[in-house]
Amino acid sequence: MPSFIASPRPVERASALPLDASRANAAAGVAGAALIAALALAGCASTPSATPTPAAKPVAAAPAAPAQTASPIPAATQPQASPDADHIAGFAQWLSTFSAQALEAGIRPATVRDVLGKAQWLPRVVELDRAQPEFTRTPWAYLDSAVSPQRIAQGQAQLAAHATALQAAAARYGVPASIVTAIWGMESNYGSNFGTFRTVDALATLAYEGRRRAWAQTELLAALRIIDQGDIAADRMIGSWAGAMGHTQFLPSVFLAYAVDADGDGHRDIWGSVPDVTASTAHFLARSGWKSGEPWGAEVQLPPTFDHARADPAVRQTTAQWEAEGVRSIDGAPLPDLAGASIATPAGARGPAFLVGNNFRTILRYNNSVNYALGVALLARQIDGGGPVTAPWPRDIEPLSRAQLQALQEALNRKGFAAGTPDGVMGPATRAGLRGYQRSLGVVADGYPTLELLQKLQAP
Repeated sequence: MPSFIASPRPVERASALPLDASRANAAAGVAGAALIAALALAGCASTPSATPTPAAKPVAAAPAAPAQTASPIPAATQPQASPDADHIAGFAQWLSTFSAQALEAGIRPATVRDVLGKAQWLPRVVELDRAQPEFTRTPWAYLDSAVSPQRIAQGQAQLAAHATALQAAAARYGVPASIVTAIWGMESNYGSNFGTFRTVDALATLAYEGRRRAWAQTELLAALRIIDQGDIAADRMIGSWAGAMGHTQFLPSVFLAYAVDADGDGHRDIWGSVPDVTASTAHFLARSGWKSGEPWGAEVQLPPTFDHARADPAVRQTTAQWEAEGVRSIDGAPLPDLAGASIATPAGARGPAFLVGNNFRTILRYNNSVNYALGVALLARQIDGGGPVTAPWPRDIEPLSRAQLQALQEALNRKGFAAGTPDGVMGPATRAGLRGYQRSLGVVADGYPTLELLQKLQAP
């Protein structure tokens, strides 16, 4: 799911739950009455054009490529649990207000009436939005799943089956076919799991009741605009609970800016057309800064005297400068020549180390997680026939729960090592505070949280 993409983001697998029939009918009646008033604002004027102002320059027509159709789109699941009456009434009232806003934004009255007006309240979406996993995932646990032998084999099969579309996208945008294939695998397991939520329903629910209402309203308007433009019918606009859509999980706003009609059928279809999916994904990466012909990085061996506080994305220098400090490739091969390279140690000083450059950071634009970017990079490498990570992961280190991580943050703050707001989420401030504490102990300051460090912090 792009970092502009909400998520995560592995694709959410939960299904929507359906309204009780009687309450659904009642809600529809309220919403319908409200929409009449909203639509009256449009008067009898002719239908306005719904052409958006794109965030990216218009894309030229793609080279002709045989249309390749993806697997059939899974049927959306209707909501099943009965939300309480207050939420049904409140959602209907909100639809009325937002319908007027949609009309003012240039969405056609027919779309407001027939699509937005039939949006359903999905309590399951709210439940998922509020959910917090109990435990943080270790890098090795994440990568065991993301870069599994099965996903590698499937990626190789997809690369062969859709070579025409993937190579056309690579030639047009300069992004390797294996990278696009890897993102496809990471985002939807090669189209087998888009999510099962109608995008309009999910975003309307989040816009009414979610944590990020303003964001959800913006994405909902974008989704309505996509339908207005005729790229996809509302009932085929399927995705995750967070609004990410199709094979490579674009948010609606990202779709408007970067989606490409590569098969020339007049529609940008990231649900059913592999040429459109691959070209759209490559287009996003290219516009996000991908440098053609430059590798993402390489696994490296750090010198014994390496200062692990320098394993930070803010510390950037040339490959030659890192080599001068004793950084070497893990396999003895020459390191890639990178202008602004950083050292990444996702599991701390005891785990593998990587020299990463511009294209690694570009993958982070898709999903701002080092584990995700590394998953894409390593999956692409092995789809291309390369090997796995060489250095062992420290699998004996137990992951901290979110409650434990929050306790660690609180303890760091109490002892004067600023770790930011205690929220149970590992971020730059927490890592910096932890490094400061590690220095005070005279141990390697890699900023990696462990149970041992938590226990030391909590000791009297």
